Amino acid sequence: MAMMKKAKGGGAVFADINITPLTDIFLVLLIIFMVTTAVTIESAAHVDLPKAEAPTTDIKPKGIVVTYTSDHTIMVNDKGVTEAELVPTLHTALQNSTDKIVVFQGDPKVILGDMVRILDLAKSAGAEAIAIAVSQLPPGGGGGAPSGGA
Repeated sequence: MAMMKKAKGGGAVFADINITPLTDIFLVLLIIFMVTTAVTIESAAHVDLPKAEAPTTDIKPKGIVVTYTSDHTIMVNDKGVTEAELVPTLHTALQNSTDKIVVFQGDPKVILGDMVRILDLAKSAGAEAIAIAVSQLPPGGGGGAPSGGA
């Protein structure tokens, strides 16, 4: 708002509110909120399983295979179980197995926290070693980006 006062010298004096610092503060806060929102949205880590270059074989891996799919289904040796049944089922399977190894097969869309929780349950069920299954590369190998041109 502008106020007009009569000065002794006959001129008018205008008093304005300077909003430039206020605008600067709001813009800085806006940028901070945008950055923190982007970081919190992308906080979930996904598991990218390593790729193997070994030829495909029909040899079944040693140990108990625990599969976790992207729709949160848990399977122990191709038998569906719930998370509550996982520890007793693994404990029984490990008691009957000579190798105390648990092989984890996870979908690439599995969140890292879910994988760690399942591996922790496997360890508490009596697994002495844990292995992570890898997916096969197409013939010719090469897991990186295709190299192009000159």
